[in-house]
Amino acid sequence: MSKAMRLSERWFHRGLWLLAVVFAGFLIGLGGVLVGDLPKVERQMQLDDFLDRPRAERLRADIRAAERTRQDAQSALQQARLKLQVSRADGQAARETFGNWLATRRATQLADQDPELLARTRQLDTLRQAERAAQAGVEQQEQAALDAQQRGSAARRELDDMEAAGTKAMGAAQRRLELRVFLYRLALTLPLLVVAGWLFKTRRNGSWWPFVWGFGFFALFAFFVELVPYLPSYGGYVRYIVGIVVTAIAGRQAILALERYRQRQQQAEAMPDPQRRHGLPYDIALARLAKGVCPGCERSVDLKNEGVDFCPHCGIGLFDRCAACRTRKNAFARYCPACGTAAAGEAAGLGGLVARGPDAAPA
Repeated sequence: MSKAMRLSERWFHRGLWLLAVVFAGFLIGLGGVLVGDLPKVERQMQLDDFLDRPRAERLRADIRAAERTRQDAQSALQQARLKLQVSRADGQAARETFGNWLATRRATQLADQDPELLARTRQLDTLRQAERAAQAGVEQQEQAALDAQQRGSAARRELDDMEAAGTKAMGAAQRRLELRVFLYRLALTLPLLVVAGWLFKTRRNGSWWPFVWGFGFFALFAFFVELVPYLPSYGGYVRYIVGIVVTAIAGRQAILALERYRQRQQQAEAMPDPQRRHGLPYDIALARLAKGVCPGCERSVDLKNEGVDFCPHCGIGLFDRCAACRTRKNAFARYCPACGTAAAGEAAGLGGLVARGPDAAPA
């Protein structure tokens, strides 16, 4: 901030900067809500939108039916296995009993026990048939569970193939959707950036400069923070290409601006010293001197050396003598700091005003 600025003016200036930041904050909040709601203009896509729905529903129904059949077969299989275990236990006990009875009969050799032998043999045959029936029930339920699992697996593979193709189509549509939403955001933020650039170029030094700067902060934030992260990737090519183009454009403008600045400086340095000092704004000249640089060419100058009255680089006058008290003073100062006498330019302006009268308007 310039040292020539009055104390109250400095505080007003700081307050206006705070106003610019607050104004930018509210604009950024509003812009964030708008940018965040932009995707809502497009309908959200689902995988089923890219599938043959009747076929997909049929396959899903087949999978559910096969899963229910498999679960029922598993439950029945458990019951059949339990029944088989009981049949095997009964048959094993009967065979052991028959073996013991047969050993006793061989020892006694009683012919009247032949009918009982036949009865016990028939009982064992019955138990063997029951065991074979239980085994057949287990095999039947195992086959039913296997068939259900195979039907479900076949339907699942077909549905997976269909969903894979649908996912690929959905990805392409999603990328197109992202591009459209990005273009919506670009259509919203790019005009803001253009308007902010125009305002900054033409109105940044006007009375409404806090709002110009606040709008500029908002436009920059909206473009580089709320827009750039949503830039479509497409494998990174778009981001890198856009970065190269933006960098090339910005670099070209910076190089052209540097060339224009050098040309202006060369033209200014070729002008007479009084005309050059008259063309420099008072606050800018004092601010540059406070930084230890020449107000004309902005090169470093040893201002503490009292023997340096002119810039050794461009020749502009930096210090001169007061016409009244001959005190060495800043050549850009409007009044002598020792006696308060107006500088030559200020004195000429005051003299003309007195000659026309105190109520006369300046020419």
